[in-house]
Amino acid sequence: MRSYLLPSILFITDIVTIVIVAFISLFIRFDGHIEPQYISQMVDALPLLLISYMLMFLIMHLYTRIWRYAGMREVLAVFVATTIGTALFYSSMFVFGKSLPRSVYFITWFLTTGAVGMGRMLLHYVALHYSRGDDGESGQVNTLIIGAGDAGATIAREIERYHKRSRRVIGYVDDDLFKHNRLMNGFRILGNREDIPALVAKYKVEEIIIAMPSVKRDIIQEIMEICSPLKCKINILPGMYQLLDDEVLVSHLHPVSIEDLLERDEIQLDTSKVETYLKDKVVLVTGAGGSIGSEICRQVLRVKPKKLLLLGHGENSIYLIHQELRSIAPEGTLVPIIADIRDKNQLEQIFKNYNPDVVFHAAAHKHVPLMEIQPIAAVLNNIYGTRNVADVAGAHGVDRFVMISTDKAVNPTSVMGATKRVAEKVVLGMNHTYDTKFITVRFGNVLGSRGSVIPLFRKQIEAGGPVTVTDPEMTRYFMTIPEASQLVLQAGAMGNGGEVFLLDMGEPVKIVDLAKNMIRLSGFEPNKDIRIEFTGLRPGEKLYEELLTAGEGTNTTTHKKIFEAALEDVNQEWLSREIERFDTCKTDIDVINVLQDIIPTYDPNHNV
Repeated sequence: MRSYLLPSILFITDIVTIVIVAFISLFIRFDGHIEPQYISQMVDALPLLLISYMLMFLIMHLYTRIWRYAGMREVLAVFVATTIGTALFYSSMFVFGKSLPRSVYFITWFLTTGAVGMGRMLLHYVALHYSRGDDGESGQVNTLIIGAGDAGATIAREIERYHKRSRRVIGYVDDDLFKHNRLMNGFRILGNREDIPALVAKYKVEEIIIAMPSVKRDIIQEIMEICSPLKCKINILPGMYQLLDDEVLVSHLHPVSIEDLLERDEIQLDTSKVETYLKDKVVLVTGAGGSIGSEICRQVLRVKPKKLLLLGHGENSIYLIHQELRSIAPEGTLVPIIADIRDKNQLEQIFKNYNPDVVFHAAAHKHVPLMEIQPIAAVLNNIYGTRNVADVAGAHGVDRFVMISTDKAVNPTSVMGATKRVAEKVVLGMNHTYDTKFITVRFGNVLGSRGSVIPLFRKQIEAGGPVTVTDPEMTRYFMTIPEASQLVLQAGAMGNGGEVFLLDMGEPVKIVDLAKNMIRLSGFEPNKDIRIEFTGLRPGEKLYEELLTAGEGTNTTTHKKIFEAALEDVNQEWLSREIERFDTCKTDIDVINVLQDIIPTYDPNHNV
C-alpha cells in the first residue's frame, strides 16, 4: 500500500498544478485583465489539457521513478513530457474546433515544465535529507578521494546516491592548485597529496580512494608512499582500459596491490593482424595449464578460433583452465589434451587428429633452483620436448610456431636459462627445414606467475614474516601476465620466421623494494612489524637479468613494445650433434659441460 502512496500524491498534485498553471497563463497573457470569454474557453479546454499532460507523464514514467536518485535523465523526462504534452494539447484543440490565444500554449508549457521540474527536484532533495536522517552517521567510514577529475567526481556522486550507509565523503585531494578550495559535487578540494597525512588526522579518515585511472604508475607509487604509513584502508580504481565501457563504479574499487604499482600503460594491440592468423584457426597451446599458457588461451579465445587445444602434462591444471573457459567458449571449441611433449609419438597422433594451424609453445621447466638439482630433467623437457613439438609442427605444415622464452636464456647462469637458450637455437634452426614460420618471444618475470616471488612474499607476510630476499642488490624485470600474453600474440602476428622478439620490460625493480612495498600494502612497516631477511643467492640465480647478450643488437618493429634481436645463424648439423651428446651423459656435470659447449656464455653459478 505504501508503494502506491507517493505516486498517488504526485498524480493529484500534478493535476492541481496544471489547473492552476492554466489560469496563471491567462493572467500573464492578459496582464491580469482576463475577459470572461477566455476563462470560459480555458474551462472548456481543461479536460484536453489534463488528458494531454497526464498521458505523457504516465508514458514518461514520472510516477514510477525513484526521485531520491534523480539526475539529468529525470530532468529530461520532465521536459519531454511537458513538450509533447503541449503539442498534443494544441493538436487536440485544433481537432475539436476549440481555441485559445497561441501565446497561452507557450506560457502554459513554460510554467508547467518549471513547476513540475522544480517539484521533482524538491522531492529529490527532501528524499536525500530524509535518507540522511534515517541512516544516521553510525557505521559510516570517512572517505577521502584522491583525484578531483571525472573519475573522482563519479565516485563521489555514486557514494552519495547509493553508499551513504557505509561511506561519508570528506572531500578531494588534487595536485592542481587551481582546484584548491573549490567545490565539486558539493565536496571541497582540500589540498594536494602532501596534505594527506594532516587531512587524515583532522577528519579521522578511515578510507582513501585513489580515483586516477589514467595516471602513470610512478605517481600511484608516490601516493602510496605517503598513504601507506597512515593505517587507512586504501582502494584504487583500475586503469581505464580495464573498466568495462569506461564506466567508473564503486564496485570497481579494489585494495591497492603490488600489480597496481608495477603495471604499465595499456597495450595497444593491432587486433586486425592478430585476428588474421588466429580467427577461425585451430590453435594449440602447450603448457596450457601454466600461468602464461592459460592466459594465452584466454587471449586467443577472444579472437574466436575454430578450435583451441589445451595441451598439458598436469591433469589438474588442464582441468581448471578447461572449466574456466568452457563457460565462455562456443560449444566444441575447447579440446583438453593430457600429453607429455617428451613423447614424440603422442605428439604425432595429436597433430594428425587435429591438424593445428598455429602453435604457442609455453610448456617448460622454469624453476631455477630445482633444475640445478636435476639438470637432465630440464634438458629432456626444455630442449628435447621443444624439439619434438617444433619438429612435429613443421612436418604437419603448421603455419606459425611461437615459442615462449625467457630473459634467463641471456648469458645464462642456470641450467634452466641455458636449456631455454638451446631451445631458442633449435626453434630458429627449424626455419631452414620447414615452411612453418618459427618465432621466439623472450621476456622477463611476470607478476603472480607460479613460482614467482610475489606469491611467496604474500604467504610470508600472512605468516608474520620474515620476508626472505636473496640479495639487497637483486633486480628483476616485471610485467603482468595479460600484458606478456597479449604481446606474445602480437609478436606472433609480426614474425616472418627466424626472429627472436624481445618485449619491453620497462625499468628493472629491486626485489627488496618490492618486498617493502608489499609489506606496506599489507598495513605493516618493513623491519618493524615484518622483518626482511637476506638469505643469499640460490643455485643458478644471478643479481641482474638481461634481455640481450653482448653480441646481440636490437631492431625496432612496428610495435613500440616489441623489439627484434639481431642474431647470428647457427650451424644446425653441429647443433644436432651437440644435443645428441646429452644421451651419453652419466652425471650432472656431464650435462653442464655439454650445455657450456653449446652456449659459451653459460657461466654456471651454483651459489654453494
